[in-house]
Amino acid sequence: MSPRRWAVALLTAAALAVLAAPAGAQQVVDAGGGPKNGSGGVAFIAFALMCAGIAFALFFMDRVRRRSRDDERR
Repeated sequence: MSPRRWAVALLTAAALAVLAAPAGAQQVVDAGGGPKNGSGGVAFIAFALMCAGIAFALFFMDRVRRRSRDDERR
């Protein structure tokens, strides 16, 4: 791998470690409040948005992979 790729990989790993650390230390959405405060609905919406985002990312990555493979065949 070229030095530039190593630098990008290292920077990405460092940024991921720094940005992901606070999320592991706290609960972002409290879904245990019961029907009184409606937080179960907020948790469901957050989960649905996360699943949709992951599905979109997987679709996009597969599309990019297929395009690059088709370009290599030409």
